[in-house]
Amino acid sequence: MVRIRGTIGDWPVDLTVELDEAEWAQLGGQLNVNAPAPVAVAHKPANQDDAVWEATKDLLRQAGQMTGPQLLAQLQALTGSTGAGKRLLVRLRHSSEVKVVSGTDSPVYSWVE
Repeated sequence: MVRIRGTIGDWPVDLTVELDEAEWAQLGGQLNVNAPAPVAVAHKPANQDDAVWEATKDLLRQAGQMTGPQLLAQLQALTGSTGAGKRLLVRLRHSSEVKVVSGTDSPVYSWVE
C-alpha cells in the first residue's frame, strides 16, 4: 500500500493505492526498475514509516552514492511529498550508515558498508 498526499494546484490530494505482489512486479517492470536483491530480514517493518525508511536506505545502498538533488527527487517520488523527502534527507544525514560530503554544487550522500 502506498499513500500519496499533496496538492495539485489548489486541490488537496490524499490517495491510497493498494497493489498485490504481482501488480507491484508488473509496475516495476513497466518503470524499468530492478527489484532489490532479497535480503535476510529479522522482522517486517512495524509500520508505514519504517517501510519508507527501509526503502530509503535500500535506494541509497543500491545506488552507492547520489547527490542531494538526485536523492531528493527519488525520495519525493517515493513519498509523494517534498516535505517528507526532505525529512528523509535529514534522517539520512544523521545515520551512521551514510556519509555526507560537500560536493561542488550540492552535498553527496554515500552508503557506508
